[in-house]
Amino acid sequence: MEIEAIKRLIRGKLPAHSAFQSMCEKTEKYYHVENDILYRTPLAVEDESNLLHNADNRVPSSFYNLLVDQKTSYMFTQPPAFDVGNKMANKKINEILGDEFAKNCQKLCTNASNCGVAWLHFWRDEDNNFQYGIVNSQEIIPIWSSSLKPQLLAVLRMYQKTDESTGEKIDVYEYWTDNECYSYFKKSEDNQWITFTDYPMFPVYRTTPNFTEFLGNESVLIHSFGEVPFIAFYNNSAHTTDLKPVKGLIDTYDKTFSGYINDLEDIQEVILILTGYGGTDLTEFLSDMKKYKSIKIDEDAGQNSGVQTLTIDIPVEARNTLLQLTRKSIFEQGKGIDPDPQNFGNSSGVALSYLYSLLELKAGLTQSEFELGFARLIRAIGKLEGLPVSNITQTWKRTSVSNDAEKTDIINKSISVLSERTLLENHPFVSDAEEELKRLKKQREQEQAEYDMYKDLHHSVNKFSDEDDDQMNKKEKEDE
Repeated sequence: MEIEAIKRLIRGKLPAHSAFQSMCEKTEKYYHVENDILYRTPLAVEDESNLLHNADNRVPSSFYNLLVDQKTSYMFTQPPAFDVGNKMANKKINEILGDEFAKNCQKLCTNASNCGVAWLHFWRDEDNNFQYGIVNSQEIIPIWSSSLKPQLLAVLRMYQKTDESTGEKIDVYEYWTDNECYSYFKKSEDNQWITFTDYPMFPVYRTTPNFTEFLGNESVLIHSFGEVPFIAFYNNSAHTTDLKPVKGLIDTYDKTFSGYINDLEDIQEVILILTGYGGTDLTEFLSDMKKYKSIKIDEDAGQNSGVQTLTIDIPVEARNTLLQLTRKSIFEQGKGIDPDPQNFGNSSGVALSYLYSLLELKAGLTQSEFELGFARLIRAIGKLEGLPVSNITQTWKRTSVSNDAEKTDIINKSISVLSERTLLENHPFVSDAEEELKRLKKQREQEQAEYDMYKDLHHSVNKFSDEDDDQMNKKEKEDE
C-alpha cells in the first residue's frame, strides 16, 4: 500500500479512534480502582470560605472491578468446550488452544467489558504452527464494509515500541488485509509525519533440507490466510462497556462516602470563638483559623465576652440511607450480585437462581457475541490445519454458588428419565462428563471381573462339595 494512501487513512481514522481510546482509558482506570474521586479539585481550592472543612480524603470504591470480575469468573472459570463432530479434530483443536485458553478467555471478557470489544489475533510462527494472542483493544482500528451484513475488510493496528537500533520511541502501524500485512513507522515525537516510512519488521528465511538461512527483514508479509487474521469479541449487541450504566452511581457513592470520612475527621477538631479579645482583619482571621483553630472578637463586647466552639453536625442517618440505596442501585444497574452475606446463607436453589438472574442476563448477552467469535476461531484453525470442521457445538458452563444437596436430589430423582451423560453433565461434583463416563465404564468392568471371579470360585467350591457328598453317600451304602 502506498505511503500517502496509508497516511490519509490513518489521519482520517485518528479522531474517532482517539475518542475510543479515551473512553477505554477511563473505564480501565475504574477497573483498577482509580476513580474520578481521586482527581477532583482539592476542597481547599474548591471552597475557600468553608473553613470548618479541612480534611480531603478521597476513597474510591471497587464496585466496577467487582462487577467485571464477577462476570468473568461466572463465564470463564470453566472455558467453553468445542465439538466439531470428529474426535481427532477435537483433540487437535484442544492442543492448539493450549493450557492458557481459559486465561485468554478471561482476558477477552475483561477487555470487552472495559472497551466494548476485545480483539484476538492469529498467525503462523517460524515453525509454521498456528498461534493466537489477545491484542489491546486500544491498538485496533477495524475497517468494515458498508453492507447490511458488515464484513471485516482490514485492520489497522497502531502501537508504540522502542527501536532496537536507535533506542528511540517509534509508532508502528500494521495494515492487515485478507492476504497481506504492510508495516510502517514514524518517530513518536514527529507530529508532522515527516519520518513516516516503511518498516521492515518481518523476518524472511530460506529453508533447505539441511539448514535455514536468514535473508533479512521486509515491510510486507504475505500470509495467505484468505481472511483478515483478527477476530472481534463484542461485549454486547450495543458494543457498550459495563461501566456506562453505573459510572454516575459509583461517583455518587465515592463522593458521599469520602465526605462522610472527611466530616468524621474534621469533627475531631474544635474551633474556638474567643469573645472580647479584640478584633482582627480578614488576613489575620483566616491565618488564626488555619494555624490555631481560634478567632478573636472585639474586646468591647463586654459581658458577651467568653469562649464558644464551632462544631460540625453530621447527617448520619441520611448519609447511611443514601449509601445503601446507591450500593443497591449499582448492583441492580450493573447486573451483578451484592456479596453481602445476608444474601446467601442456606438459600434454596430457586432463591440462588433468582440471586444470579441479573448476572445471567448480562452473561447471556456477552455469550451470544462471544459464540460468534469462537466459531470463527475454530473454523480458522480447521482451515489452516486441514481439519474437518462443519457444525460446531459449543458447551458453556457457569461457575456460581449453588445448593448442591438440592441439585443432587433432583438428579437422583431423574435417573430413570434422563440419560447417564445428561445427569453427569449437570452433576455438581462432575467437571468432565466424558472422563467420568470412562471411569464408570472401567469401574463396572472391574466389578464384573470380580463378580465373575467370585462366581467361578463359588462354582468350584460347590462342585467339590457335591463330589464329597457323593463319595460319602457311596461309602455309606458300601458299609450297609
